[in-house]
Amino acid sequence: MRERNLFQIFTTRLNRMGIRYMVTGAVAAIIYGEPRLTNDVDLVIKLKSEDIGKFDQAFPPEEFYCPGKETIKLEAKRPSRGHFNIIHHETGFKADFYLVGQDELHHWAMGKRKEFIVEGESFWLAPPEYVILRKLEYYRDGGSEKHLRDISGILALSLDRLDFDQLQKKIDAYGLGEQWVEAQKMAEDRP
Repeated sequence: MRERNLFQIFTTRLNRMGIRYMVTGAVAAIIYGEPRLTNDVDLVIKLKSEDIGKFDQAFPPEEFYCPGKETIKLEAKRPSRGHFNIIHHETGFKADFYLVGQDELHHWAMGKRKEFIVEGESFWLAPPEYVILRKLEYYRDGGSEKHLRDISGILALSLDRLDFDQLQKKIDAYGLGEQWVEAQKMAEDRP
């Protein structure tokens, strides 16, 4: 499997399982923006209780590290910030699974996710506005400029895909105005 498609190790299985999800984080920023290295894929999933038992079949232990059913159940019970990882043994590529829970931004984005097809396989991608909003939050909370660079790449290459009215409303609602100004400045200063 070619490196650029490693995230499909996970999305193909989620498609087969019938689980609603969206690819976000660095992989989404790369698709909407510019290439960079990443060793994982971030996936937001809407998990039903009957889906929990499907994970050990879809991600068998001889191919993947996958937490047990009890761990996934515990994470699924969290109203917010439920999270677990699955790692592909052969490549070391990791998927971070974030549960929708009661997170309003997750719910909003799941309703606007986009289907993409790469080499005949479909996957669901978070809307670019969501990717920008989460990157602004991560920058605010952790200070890493990689998030601003990702946003700058999205603004350079996917400007026509953005709903700026909706984005600005969410930036205001989440108190991310200062970070948005910094991201726009970095985009303007691009060579």
